[in-house]
Amino acid sequence: MFKLKVLCKEETEQILAMNAVIDKVQEVYKQKALGETEVFPLIFHEFTPGVADMDIKSGWLKGSGLFGLKVVSWFGENVNKQIPALIGTVLVFDDNTGAPIGILDGSYITGIRTGAAGALGAKYLARTNSEKLLLVGAGHVAAFQIAAMLTLFPDITEVMVYDALDYTSAEAFVNNIKTEFLNKLGITYNKDLEFKAVKDIKSATEKSDIIITVTPAREPLIMAEWVKPGTHFSCIGADMAGKEEIDPQILKRARIFVDDVNQCINVGEIEIPIKKNIITKEDIAGEIGEIIAGITKGRENEEQITVFDATGTALLDLITAKLAFEEAEKKNIGTTVNL
Repeated sequence: MFKLKVLCKEETEQILAMNAVIDKVQEVYKQKALGETEVFPLIFHEFTPGVADMDIKSGWLKGSGLFGLKVVSWFGENVNKQIPALIGTVLVFDDNTGAPIGILDGSYITGIRTGAAGALGAKYLARTNSEKLLLVGAGHVAAFQIAAMLTLFPDITEVMVYDALDYTSAEAFVNNIKTEFLNKLGITYNKDLEFKAVKDIKSATEKSDIIITVTPAREPLIMAEWVKPGTHFSCIGADMAGKEEIDPQILKRARIFVDDVNQCINVGEIEIPIKKNIITKEDIAGEIGEIIAGITKGRENEEQITVFDATGTALLDLITAKLAFEEAEKKNIGTTVNL
């Protein structure tokens, strides 16, 4: 009865360009700030704590005529089975009829839109002369973070990568990032750019201008006393209750922005500090879209520490899915099925 467009992972990889995704994520953040979207309640279930979980994020893009959801599972032991730990599926519907429009692989969309989100946090909150980037985490999303950051900050001179569990993972990541990822995505960057795996996170933190955290940590990896004035954090990994990547005292000193206030209070980097009364809801300066829309100001001075707490909403997946469908139509890519 209904015709659906189906796009697999390889097809989304073929048609989604990082700069275009960044533009769309920026657009949807602005739409959210202007009241043109809705984020529906998050559904989460942990099958085995710290080992296997799934979440359902959903929402509505009013101006685009779409609503939908993304189901993502993370089964950490999948790596031993030679299959990805992160598996996702995006479903898109017409908001006029409720009819399904399409289904897409969600893992690549999750990676690329999350990379765009972290980099946009830096675009609107980091110092414009930032040169040294620290990635805490060397998993699936880390490469997208670097690709997006180099798209928006082409003058970065050094990228440091730290893996709390396995230094060799950080080494392998650094050795492969250019040939296996950045070149395939067509990302241009400073020819003198240096990539390095680091063992000493304290030393790396002390010289970093921008720090992006993409780990499943449940205890702080970065302490407040290591952080120099003017540092920006994009906190990406804390997206479920109980996760925590940075010392709450950093947040106490920082100007804080979030992607969605309610979601971040419940499952973001600010969740635990608020529960412990280290900070309050009133310490949140606003949502990132409010800076983009010109409603509020981001960084106030060069010495200020800034934090962007990004838990990820379905709005990002839906706007990226919309872009994918548009590009697929132009290039006659994908499969149409009857439901």
